[in-house]
Amino acid sequence: MAEEMTSEDLTPRRIRFYGVTDLATPWQAGRAVEIVESFDPENPPTLAADLIEFYNAQQFIEAGFFPAGYTDVQRALVQKQVRAMRSIIARFFGAINNTNVHEFIAAVKYDYHDDLLELLSRGKAFERCDPEDMLSALKATGVTLSTMLANKRLVQAYDTHLRDLLMSDVSNAEHVVRKNWHRDDGNEIYLPKSFTPVDARMLLQSYVDSANANPNYLGLIETAPVSSQTGVDAKLKLQARRRKARMTEEFFRDNAGIRSGCEVGLSESQDEPVKVEMNGTVASFTYSRSWLDQTLDNASILNNFQHLFEFADHRQVLLTLPAYPADLGVFERFLTTAGRADYRTGIVFRTMDMSSLLQTRLYHHYLASKEVDLEAVVAWFFEEYLAEEFGALNFSFTPSGSASLYLQRARHLFAEMESVALQFALYVENGELDRDLLAVTSDPVRYKELPSLLDGKYVYASESEEIGNILHALFSDQSGLTYISETLNAPSAAELLINNEVPRRQFSEHQRRAVDHLITLGILEDIGTRVRFASQEQFQVLMSLFKTQAASYYHLSNRGRVQVDSMAEKGWVTRRASLFTAAEGSYYNYFLNKVEFNNGPELRNKYLHGSQANEDGEAAHFRTYIIALRLLVALVIKMNDDFRLAAEKDESFD
Repeated sequence: MAEEMTSEDLTPRRIRFYGVTDLATPWQAGRAVEIVESFDPENPPTLAADLIEFYNAQQFIEAGFFPAGYTDVQRALVQKQVRAMRSIIARFFGAINNTNVHEFIAAVKYDYHDDLLELLSRGKAFERCDPEDMLSALKATGVTLSTMLANKRLVQAYDTHLRDLLMSDVSNAEHVVRKNWHRDDGNEIYLPKSFTPVDARMLLQSYVDSANANPNYLGLIETAPVSSQTGVDAKLKLQARRRKARMTEEFFRDNAGIRSGCEVGLSESQDEPVKVEMNGTVASFTYSRSWLDQTLDNASILNNFQHLFEFADHRQVLLTLPAYPADLGVFERFLTTAGRADYRTGIVFRTMDMSSLLQTRLYHHYLASKEVDLEAVVAWFFEEYLAEEFGALNFSFTPSGSASLYLQRARHLFAEMESVALQFALYVENGELDRDLLAVTSDPVRYKELPSLLDGKYVYASESEEIGNILHALFSDQSGLTYISETLNAPSAAELLINNEVPRRQFSEHQRRAVDHLITLGILEDIGTRVRFASQEQFQVLMSLFKTQAASYYHLSNRGRVQVDSMAEKGWVTRRASLFTAAEGSYYNYFLNKVEFNNGPELRNKYLHGSQANEDGEAAHFRTYIIALRLLVALVIKMNDDFRLAAEKDESFD
């Protein structure tokens, strides 16, 4: 027999306003208007929970959300109700004091806790109520310490009491971690002024030693910068790293996990250069030995990295290796723990990182079997190819000795990579490479600042809110334009419009407002039978800005450049000159140094300063060497592209 429904089951779920871009907002607008219209100023609610719902309904109206077909007269009446509501809500929370706080805020559910604290703050209840009364009332209604710490006025009002709460439970160290190092897209965290660096050190140390420490938070402590203000020193970082390693080892000892990764191999019979197959979550790359045998000249070897292994895309020669935000899934964006100064990676990046390392290792081994030294190929590029093809003289690259240990070869390769990067920078700045000038230049290489031979080489989205909204609406899986019905939807609005003939009338009213705005901006056009992109060239630029955070101006067609110029006039995009895009430069910083990120391997710094770990011996140094080769080859690809584009530009003016 089925269970009987209770009155609570029949009560409509309370509405919550999460902002104008939230997918649920338009669907709740009708319910919000009903709630406002039901408000009786002569008989207002007496519990905070009810008034908070009216407060949320008020925000829908103030944001302009009304049911379809609502007249101006109806809108005006609802807005008049909102003004009356606002006054009564303010009076209610302005009257809360020590004697009634427990009664007034009882039964406020979790979804409304942030709003509760906000309205208490506006009503100056924290100034009127003693900390013992207010904090016990908040605790009774289920408000967590995390929610309290997100309200600045509450923290300021009850400073020492919240400090004591923080220190009372070792798990509260996670609030300190979130405040200082967690890349949290949600609420800010405010720590009491009375919470000292000594307190932080004690709490973090206890957390690292505790039985219920979270490996994700241990990872953030491990990668946190050393600072006396946050209580983090080198010893604590090392303890966090070791504790996390032990926990990970224990977890996988008892859990087999899911097999995922990449496989690479050579085929003796395969005709096509490469075959890619997926076996569950394992990607398999098979390369034709015949193809590799026929492409053993120096130029073809470097081309294989770009076109066969796809280190860069074919259209714009933008590296495929970096971690791009567009590749992060919903779970990776919102439900994983990432540090504020972390290089944000996901499954797409890790797959590409693994496959490109295996490809580099496979090719290095294959070339060695043919008595070809990949480093010698790189030396040919700098010392012969650049001079013969572009007249760029005096470049040099010295390969490491093949008989050297991989520790020495990796260290040498990092130094030589910096040398050729500096040579390129001097060539761009002076129009020639003066070896004497190189000899007296000792500045460290900043990969994001390496110059380009081309002015305004890359196109970037500006800080304009409008271009941000355009990219979100067209390409984000959180856009409100991805879903029309169970049978008509797509991961993004762009895919929905490209793969389907969707007329304007099929969008709901709130969606049509966004579609009409995109039409007004010249992004979309309505041809009656369907809504489509107004310009293929403009679409390609927009998609590149979303996918790779940049577009390469000189790889665009003439029409594409016209579109970029028009977008620049509107303030949507800017153009900057550099060898790498910003995302590509960040990729190098992640692997090589600590200029931007705390969670990178910092290989260049460790190997050149002799502080690399040696517990894994030559195998670990070989892996570092392969990473260095990959970075070096990618640098060659970008330099070659820069020289070639500059030469083509010069020829067009002849």
